[in-house]
Amino acid sequence: MNFQPFSDEQTRVIVNLDQAYQVWMDALRTLNDMPYNMRIKEISGREYLYEVTDRRGAMKSKGPLDAGKQADFDQYKAEKAALKDRLARSKDTLKEQASLYRALRLPMLPTEAGKILREADRLRFLGEQAMVVGTNALIAYALEANGFIRDAPDATLDFDMALTNTEADESRPTLWKVLKEADMTYTVNTERPFQARNAKAYEVEILSAPSRADGQIAQDRPRPIPLPEQEWLLNGRPVDRVVGVRDGDAARMVVPDPRWFALQKLWLSEKPERNIQKKDKDRRQGNALLDAVWLTMPHYPIENAFYEELPDALKSHFECWEAKKPAR
Repeated sequence: MNFQPFSDEQTRVIVNLDQAYQVWMDALRTLNDMPYNMRIKEISGREYLYEVTDRRGAMKSKGPLDAGKQADFDQYKAEKAALKDRLARSKDTLKEQASLYRALRLPMLPTEAGKILREADRLRFLGEQAMVVGTNALIAYALEANGFIRDAPDATLDFDMALTNTEADESRPTLWKVLKEADMTYTVNTERPFQARNAKAYEVEILSAPSRADGQIAQDRPRPIPLPEQEWLLNGRPVDRVVGVRDGDAARMVVPDPRWFALQKLWLSEKPERNIQKKDKDRRQGNALLDAVWLTMPHYPIENAFYEELPDALKSHFECWEAKKPAR
């Protein structure tokens, strides 16, 4: 296996980037949870406190201004100013660490994918309602392995997400809101309704397991086609990592358990309906990732107990890999 461990400096920057991102995201979410704005408005000679509810200026009255409401207004303004300052300072720190990450040539996520994931995280959609699947997940696995997985090709021109929510909930953010917050130009591909594309022709494909088919509200879009093999990616323990993005920023990724992801890739490499141009990449990714798990991720054991958990459809792929796994 062609595996190259990260240097001590690279590892240090990965840790610092994660910490900087978490501080920035916490400040961003806290600011977003506050009212959009508050305003004192005079009507017929009397002052009223209003809450501005959106960027279009819609307002709702909080009632006539009195000492208590004036205190609420003053506290809101002070807290918002402090949060904006904290957000700006944390963003500067994040940009600095992201610049170091890029300079050290660590695995990076495409710009458009990063935009989607930052909005998904801000809206608490990522991890709770969706995870990243497909080739982009290998970036997170490289960080989990603490090294470059050279035998696993990671070039991709699209972005795959799998919906994981079990029950539709009207009160939660939708996938469509996430995409539109990331880029207003996203539209659903009418010929492939599980796919969205933006003005730059960047494609986002939405997948789901059949057991998650009821987790999306009827008005949401794109609409995924449930695939039985997506069920396997719900097993085990997801990897949660902050990675660098090519635009000089960072994003959080939640991806499936690497063992199940690798075996699903090996299964896909022999799926009759699979695009033949993708099969070699699937095979190389699956084998390289299993090697990396075996050599560098003892917290994801792949011995007899794990083998016994596997469905029959995956056991033969595990056996083929095990017969030629690298020594450690």
